[in-house]
Amino acid sequence: MTQLRLSQGAAATRILGIGSTQPERVVTNDELSEHMDTNDQWIRERVGIAERRFAGPEDTVVSMAVEAGSKAIAASGLVPADVDTVLVANCTTTVPIPNAAAQVAELIGVKAAGGFDLNAACAGFCYALASASDMVRAGSATRVLVIGSEKLTDVVDPADRSTAIIFADGAGAAVVGPSDEPGIGPVAWGTAGDLVETITMPDDKYIFQEGQAVFRWATTKIAPIALRALELAGLEPSDVDVLIPHQANLRIVEAIAKKLRQKGAREDMVVADDIVTSGNTSSASIPMAMDHMRAAGRVHSGDVALLIGFGAGLSYAGQVVICP
Repeated sequence: MTQLRLSQGAAATRILGIGSTQPERVVTNDELSEHMDTNDQWIRERVGIAERRFAGPEDTVVSMAVEAGSKAIAASGLVPADVDTVLVANCTTTVPIPNAAAQVAELIGVKAAGGFDLNAACAGFCYALASASDMVRAGSATRVLVIGSEKLTDVVDPADRSTAIIFADGAGAAVVGPSDEPGIGPVAWGTAGDLVETITMPDDKYIFQEGQAVFRWATTKIAPIALRALELAGLEPSDVDVLIPHQANLRIVEAIAKKLRQKGAREDMVVADDIVTSGNTSSASIPMAMDHMRAAGRVHSGDVALLIGFGAGLSYAGQVVICP
């Protein structure tokens, strides 16, 4: 009987390096109030955002992914030839073909790379990170460039107060490679099918979001998912140094942190609050927050970080990682 040979992968994986980029244009709450019925206090009280970055015509999902991905490769001490697979998590590319990953690989210089896009919206980076880790452990890839890149201003109605004050643009990336010790824990993921209509893109091509329904779900359901990710990794809440949830809303972030502290997380656990100055960048928000916290000295190499993404009407995923 013919027997197939199976590839042999790494015993474990880790994040080798991270990088991010944002457009130059800073948009304050006061600027938004010039075009819609809102003001700085109203926005800060409801979502916690003070400012965000909007892309210009020259900025695309691909161009931002290239910049963030190139920075992540450099931070890993690698060159593009060391990477063999590219994953781009996004929900805002203007055309489905060619996929963003193939374009990004070519522009960065990753030749003949395996590459595909992944759409789980705000949970996309965690989905892609889990996929990359499993690919390296299975032997189907050696080093994977994982990118979350979004130009949400392409799909947000600038006159819609419920979305225009929240969403913004940017990209974040990480390189996943082999490791002797586990640096990326098992993923806890799933979908909430009963909330499939809470975040949609109707025929007018603009994002629609039932904010209150998403808020209620996130503030009650995310903490148990985060605890499940810790359980899968064999850790306790007290082991977490850094909490990096999707930057959807500062009130949601604070509610998740409070519930984890009630379950034993330390008071000195660092909590990402990148939404204050970056807005909600969907699949880019987690890697971008991690990179900004690293640059600010709030995250250090070896820290235990708990990542959790949620969105897309409604998908979720989370895992524990060791910061590079």
